[in-house]
Amino acid sequence: MVPTPTWDARAHEETVETFESLRDRITVHVWGGDWCPDCRSQLPDFAAALSAAEVPDDAVHQHPVDRQKEGELVSAYDVEYIPTVVVEIDGETVARFVESADRPIATTLADQLAERTEP
Repeated sequence: MVPTPTWDARAHEETVETFESLRDRITVHVWGGDWCPDCRSQLPDFAAALSAAEVPDDAVHQHPVDRQKEGELVSAYDVEYIPTVVVEIDGETVARFVESADRPIATTLADQLAERTEP
């Protein structure tokens, strides 16, 4: 995932702040394929959000999926559509995005994370 160079973190301040506040606690799993139009259009902006929040590279695990929807950990995480992104804290899934382009991946996950991690 190569971050979109023109992605504006200031326009997504709340999203970036949410990921930033959790960056040392989260593990992010991303399933996608370079053959997939949704992945090519959505994952670069998500990568830019993670970069803006300074989420460590070793906390982000990319799992390529082929056209038959086969790939690493596909069964273990019940991945049916791509892109799929799962965010974990201490091995527990706390946020999940599946394929939809209605809202950006980062925004969708940040909203879920904010709901799950509020005091």
